[in-house]
Amino acid sequence: MKIRDVSYHVEIEGKGEPLVFLHGFTGSSLSWQHLINDFRNYQLIFIDILGHGKSDHPSDSSRYKMGEVVEDIIEIFNRLTIDKAHIVGYSMGGRLALSLAALYPHRVKKLVLESSSPGLNTDEERNHRIKSDQALADEIVRGGISRFVDKWEKIPLFSSQMMMSDSQKNKLREQRLLNTEIGLANSLLGMGTGSQPSWWDKLPNLHISVLLLCGELDQKFCEIAKRMHERLPFSVIKEINQAGHAIHVEQPRIFGKIVIEFLNEDKSLN
Repeated sequence: MKIRDVSYHVEIEGKGEPLVFLHGFTGSSLSWQHLINDFRNYQLIFIDILGHGKSDHPSDSSRYKMGEVVEDIIEIFNRLTIDKAHIVGYSMGGRLALSLAALYPHRVKKLVLESSSPGLNTDEERNHRIKSDQALADEIVRGGISRFVDKWEKIPLFSSQMMMSDSQKNKLREQRLLNTEIGLANSLLGMGTGSQPSWWDKLPNLHISVLLLCGELDQKFCEIAKRMHERLPFSVIKEINQAGHAIHVEQPRIFGKIVIEFLNEDKSLN
């Protein structure tokens, strides 16, 4: 699908209310495929975020800015004649989902944010993160995708994934390796946590029903979720046992059950 001069890979499954899935950094639409049967009553829309999977990976990092990618997602909505959609976003995809909700609240029905944040609070934090993302982006381009994935799999954020089966870990690795060096590097530079706008001050004005999910083994993002919950007027927070950062991978059955229950709640806050 050609969107604002770049090509996006979009997969659509089933019929019903639109439910959009936005994956994390190094992910793709493949990240969600094992969950399809849990959401049979919805029209499922899986988007490869710019620089990931089968979507384009432009050489200009400014094309990956959060505001630009939000406009891309809105144009995808328009092409698919979607007025409003439920959105599930994981990590980087959660930051994208929240950014879209902050800028286009009238296009979002309900929001599910898994292991996500609204960005960083201070200029000092943002500048520090921008520098570290720049260094990592340079490392990805210099060392290649395979070496980067080797390193990425071993960061503390994903330590709980060591408990997964070998087949699960291999599948996750194969999916990460399908990405490109320039796509991942520019994604870090354009829409990294340091580069994106901070939405902390906007949270009290977001009158959308939000489900905040975090894994008990990922205390950093559980603390962020608790702080978000305090500011969001219509939010529910769930801490998932025996899970780390990637709940939908580590505890898929529990993830599916909780998200479906949230989406099916009769009370509409939109």
